[in-house]
Amino acid sequence: MTDGKLIVNDKDIVVPGEVLVTGMGYLPGHGTYRDNDKIIANRLGLLTVDGKVLKTVPLAGRYMPKRNDVIIGKVIDILMSGWRLEFGSPYSAVLPLKDASFNYIAKGADLTKYFELDDYVVVKITSVTSQNLVDVTCKGPGLHKLRGGRIIHVNTHKVPRIIGKKGSMVSLIKKATGCKITVGQNGTAWVSGEPEMEVISVNAVRMIEEKSHVSGLTDKVQTFLEKATGKKIETEKKEEKTETVKKSQSSKSSGMLEAKPQTEHKKE
Repeated sequence: MTDGKLIVNDKDIVVPGEVLVTGMGYLPGHGTYRDNDKIIANRLGLLTVDGKVLKTVPLAGRYMPKRNDVIIGKVIDILMSGWRLEFGSPYSAVLPLKDASFNYIAKGADLTKYFELDDYVVVKITSVTSQNLVDVTCKGPGLHKLRGGRIIHVNTHKVPRIIGKKGSMVSLIKKATGCKITVGQNGTAWVSGEPEMEVISVNAVRMIEEKSHVSGLTDKVQTFLEKATGKKIETEKKEEKTETVKKSQSSKSSGMLEAKPQTEHKKE
């Protein structure tokens, strides 16, 4: 068994039939397949190297609902039993009365007191049937009706890049602009803050969407945000380094204070 040799790089755009690696050192993931000792792309997309697994992320396509995904939906109909939401998929979702609020909602109640037509709501998908009937809930952390701000739509396949590892990219934008930002897995995002900062946040999101395949994107986004806001952004690494230096200085200072009484004691 030979080690795998990557022929293309992480974040490269690949085409169907393109050989990505030779050898047995890597495993095929979504959008790739193995042919003897080669792994080949089976769709146009962005290559992602996740450890030893190769995947391709489609460059375009509509969102397909999955259980436990957190999405942002728009109320398009008020039913007797709840609300119907549109969320950028070929299918709509239903938010039942029992999942709309922690408070009891009686049948026959005025449902517009909770959600009106054209309201945007952060919800979580609870079930997707074989007939693609989608149920959602608004009961849970971070799930709520959105008020104010602005809604933007992005390529659903770019959502992981926009959010970043452990939310790092969105956190960077929030820190620079002071805006509240929620990005749904369905490619609908909400930005709320000072009007000028909302515009900067939206431009940053668009930048990430358009340049998701570019290496060093985090640094580029940080540079853009610093220039747009006129503020220097302290990254987590810098903050951690500063904190470490402070602790080191504090320890040295503490050690000097402890040594002084011992010296005086000897003199006595």
